Amino acid sequence: MRLTSHAWTHLSMARFFTLDQAERLLPRVETSVREALFLKAEFQESDSTLRQAARAIILSGGMNVDRDHMLQVRQRRDAAASQLQSVLERIQEYGCLVKDLDIGLLDFPTLYHGREVYLCWRLGEKHIEFWHGVEEGFRGRKPIDQEFLMNHTADPA
Repeated sequence: MRLTSHAWTHLSMARFFTLDQAERLLPRVETSVREALFLKAEFQESDSTLRQAARAIILSGGMNVDRDHMLQVRQRRDAAASQLQSVLERIQEYGCLVKDLDIGLLDFPTLYHGREVYLCWRLGEKHIEFWHGVEEGFRGRKPIDQEFLMNHTADPA
Protein backbone atom coordinates (compact mmCIF):
# COMPACT_ATOMS: atom_id res chain seq x y z
CA MET A 1 0.00 0.00 0.00
CA ARG A 2 1.92 3.02 -1.29
CA LEU A 3 0.04 6.28 -1.29
CA THR A 4 1.21 9.17 -3.40
CA SER A 5 -0.27 12.26 -4.95
CA HIS A 6 -1.94 10.03 -7.52
CA ALA A 7 -4.10 8.55 -4.79
CA TRP A 8 -4.77 11.81 -2.98
CA THR A 9 -5.46 14.88 -5.04
CA HIS A 10 -6.97 18.32 -4.57
CA LEU A 11 -10.38 18.79 -3.11
CA SER A 12 -12.73 20.31 -5.67
CA MET A 13 -12.44 23.64 -3.85
CA ALA A 14 -8.73 24.31 -3.52
CA ARG A 15 -7.63 25.88 -0.27
CA PHE A 16 -4.62 28.14 -0.34
CA PHE A 17 -2.45 28.76 2.71
CA THR A 18 -0.13 31.50 3.80
CA LEU A 19 3.05 30.23 5.40
CA ASP A 20 1.73 31.33 8.80
CA GLN A 21 -1.56 29.45 8.33
CA ALA A 22 0.25 26.29 7.27
CA GLU A 23 2.69 26.54 10.20
CA ARG A 24 -0.21 26.84 12.67
CA LEU A 25 -1.72 23.66 11.23
CA LEU A 26 1.51 21.64 11.49
CA PRO A 27 0.95 20.20 15.00
CA ARG A 28 -2.38 18.64 13.96
CA VAL A 29 -1.05 17.53 10.59
CA GLU A 30 2.06 15.99 12.13
CA THR A 31 -0.04 14.02 14.63
CA SER A 32 -2.23 12.75 11.79
CA VAL A 33 0.76 11.78 9.64
CA ARG A 34 2.29 9.82 12.52
CA GLU A 35 -1.04 8.07 13.10
CA ALA A 36 -1.28 7.24 9.39
CA LEU A 37 2.22 5.77 9.39
CA PHE A 38 1.37 3.59 12.40
CA LEU A 39 -1.83 2.36 10.74
CA LYS A 40 -0.03 1.71 7.47
CA ALA A 41 2.55 -0.43 9.32
CA GLU A 42 -0.27 -2.29 11.09
CA PHE A 43 -1.97 -2.93 7.75
CA GLN A 44 1.24 -4.13 6.10
CA GLU A 45 2.16 -6.44 8.99
CA SER A 46 -1.29 -8.07 9.03
CA ASP A 47 -1.40 -8.32 5.25
CA SER A 48 2.02 -9.96 5.20
CA THR A 49 0.91 -12.52 7.80
CA LEU A 50 -2.14 -13.40 5.69
CA ARG A 51 -0.08 -13.70 2.50
CA GLN A 52 2.49 -15.95 4.21
CA ALA A 53 -0.27 -18.19 5.53
CA ALA A 54 -1.86 -18.43 2.06
CA ARG A 55 1.54 -19.23 0.51
CA ALA A 56 2.20 -21.93 3.11
CA ILE A 57 -1.18 -23.52 2.41
CA ILE A 58 -0.52 -23.58 -1.34
CA LEU A 59 3.03 -24.93 -0.99
CA SER A 60 2.03 -27.70 1.39
CA GLY A 61 -0.94 -28.78 -0.70
CA GLY A 62 -3.26 -27.75 2.09
CA MET A 63 -2.78 -27.64 5.80
CA ASN A 64 -4.69 -26.96 8.93
CA VAL A 65 -4.68 -23.33 9.93
CA ASP A 66 -5.91 -21.62 13.03
CA ARG A 67 -9.00 -20.10 11.45
CA ASP A 68 -9.78 -17.95 14.47
CA HIS A 69 -6.29 -16.48 14.45
CA MET A 70 -6.43 -15.81 10.70
CA LEU A 71 -9.84 -14.17 11.12
CA GLN A 72 -8.40 -11.92 13.83
CA VAL A 73 -5.47 -10.99 11.59
CA ARG A 74 -7.82 -10.23 8.70
CA GLN A 75 -10.03 -8.10 10.95
CA ARG A 76 -6.97 -6.22 12.24
CA ARG A 77 -5.81 -5.62 8.66
CA ASP A 78 -9.23 -4.41 7.53
CA ALA A 79 -9.63 -2.15 10.57
CA ALA A 80 -6.20 -0.62 9.97
CA ALA A 81 -7.08 0.01 6.30
CA SER A 82 -10.36 1.68 7.25
CA GLN A 83 -8.76 3.83 9.94
CA LEU A 84 -5.92 4.76 7.60
CA GLN A 85 -8.45 5.88 5.00
CA SER A 86 -10.13 8.08 7.63
CA VAL A 87 -6.86 9.66 8.75
CA LEU A 88 -5.83 10.41 5.16
CA GLU A 89 -9.23 11.98 4.52
CA ARG A 90 -8.77 14.12 7.65
CA ILE A 91 -5.39 15.34 6.37
CA GLN A 92 -6.96 16.11 3.01
CA GLU A 93 -9.82 17.97 4.71
CA TYR A 94 -7.23 20.25 6.33
CA GLY A 95 -6.36 21.24 2.75
CA CYS A 96 -3.03 19.41 2.60
CA LEU A 97 -1.89 17.15 -0.20
CA VAL A 98 -0.31 13.85 0.81
CA LYS A 99 2.54 13.43 -1.67
CA ASP A 100 4.38 10.45 -0.17
CA LEU A 101 3.12 8.85 3.01
CA ASP A 102 6.21 6.63 3.26
CA ILE A 103 8.36 9.66 4.10
CA GLY A 104 5.60 11.85 5.52
CA LEU A 105 5.72 14.34 2.64
CA LEU A 106 2.93 16.91 2.44
CA ASP A 107 2.25 20.00 0.37
CA PHE A 108 0.20 23.04 1.30
CA PRO A 109 -1.15 24.90 -1.74
CA THR A 110 -0.37 28.62 -1.88
CA LEU A 111 -0.24 31.31 -4.52
CA TYR A 112 3.05 32.91 -5.54
CA HIS A 113 2.91 35.77 -8.01
CA GLY A 114 -0.64 34.62 -8.74
CA ARG A 115 0.19 31.03 -9.67
CA GLU A 116 -0.38 27.92 -7.60
CA VAL A 117 2.71 26.50 -5.90
CA TYR A 118 3.22 24.34 -2.84
CA LEU A 119 4.66 24.95 0.59
CA CYS A 120 6.53 21.69 1.14
CA TRP A 121 6.89 19.90 4.50
CA ARG A 122 8.35 16.55 5.43
CA LEU A 123 7.83 14.68 8.70
CA GLY A 124 10.72 15.51 11.01
CA GLU A 125 11.09 19.10 9.82
CA LYS A 126 10.24 21.54 12.60
CA HIS A 127 9.00 24.24 10.22
CA ILE A 128 7.98 24.72 6.62
CA GLU A 129 11.13 26.08 5.02
CA PHE A 130 10.69 25.12 1.35
CA TRP A 131 8.34 25.58 -1.59
CA HIS A 132 8.16 24.23 -5.13
CA GLY A 133 6.13 24.54 -8.31
CA VAL A 134 3.23 22.20 -8.95
CA GLU A 135 5.20 20.19 -11.53
CA GLU A 136 8.58 20.30 -9.77
CA GLY A 137 7.94 18.11 -6.76
CA PHE A 138 10.24 17.41 -3.82
CA ARG A 139 13.44 17.58 -5.88
CA GLY A 140 12.54 21.09 -7.00
CA ARG A 141 12.26 22.44 -3.45
CA LYS A 142 13.56 25.95 -2.99
CA PRO A 143 14.19 27.70 0.32
CA ILE A 144 11.52 30.18 1.36
CA ASP A 145 13.16 33.59 1.19
CA GLN A 146 12.00 37.15 1.80
CA GLU A 147 10.95 37.61 -1.84
CA PHE A 148 8.73 34.53 -1.60
CA LEU A 149 7.24 35.70 1.70
CA MET A 150 6.36 39.09 0.23
CA ASN A 151 4.75 37.62 -2.89
CA HIS A 152 2.75 34.63 -1.70
CA THR A 153 -0.86 34.71 -0.61
CA ALA A 154 -3.72 32.49 0.39
CA ASP A 155 -6.28 34.37 -1.68
CA PRO A 156 -6.64 34.29 -5.44
CA ALA A 157 -5.73 37.62 -7.01
